[in-house]
Amino acid sequence: MAALLQGFFTDRLAIQRQASGHTIAAYRDAVRLLLIFASHRHDKQPAELSLGDLDADTIAAFLTHLETNRRNSAATRNARLAVIHSFYRYAMPKAPEHALLISQVLAIPLRRRERAIVSWLNETETEALIAAPDRSTWHGRRDHALLLLTVQTGLRVAELTSLTCDDVTTGPGAAVRCHGKGRKDRATPLAKQTAAIIDVWLHERGGPADAPLFPTRRGTRMSTDAVERLVAKHAATAAHECPSIKSKTVTPHTLR
Repeated sequence: MAALLQGFFTDRLAIQRQASGHTIAAYRDAVRLLLIFASHRHDKQPAELSLGDLDADTIAAFLTHLETNRRNSAATRNARLAVIHSFYRYAMPKAPEHALLISQVLAIPLRRRERAIVSWLNETETEALIAAPDRSTWHGRRDHALLLLTVQTGLRVAELTSLTCDDVTTGPGAAVRCHGKGRKDRATPLAKQTAAIIDVWLHERGGPADAPLFPTRRGTRMSTDAVERLVAKHAATAAHECPSIKSKTVTPHTLR
């Protein structure tokens, strides 16, 4: 199992597909969540799991867990399943003894979903959202800086979570440098207010230049799920001051 996973990430994704760092990080998050779930389900350490433990029943239970326990949307559930399908297609010729199991997993369909009307926030609602975090706390100051940067730059969640401290310049020519789709780098100028808030956060955050700009309390990179929960949490708080937010589904994409 370990050899299959290593080959999938280093050979298939990094070399054959030349996947971007964002793509590899998203795949890694999906696989990590699956292994954690399967290890609890089978009462094994992740390193002890075999491909036989990850059968169609386990994958189906994992997808239900994502929607029920982690409150993932159908789109996020489908994205995780797409990663799993990609890995199993890679594994098929390398583990022919599991051909039936792999075929059963590949037959698990994506969740059909209604195309939602994209919500957007007006200026008053946006200001209420940015002001929602409690800036007397470490998490609140981090979230305030993150929301302000997202609103001003329109970065995708994957771009946001992959930012390092070194990707931001807050002095003259303030800008944020991100690595977008197709390995294309771009720099987005920062407004004076945004640069000032990020500068204060950088000094509080500390750490090496290559550390995540917006880390968890443990210093690790935030996941996409964590950012989605963060936005939803502060949208609920902002709705107390700006009730019109209640009628909207606020996600990171809403802020772009």
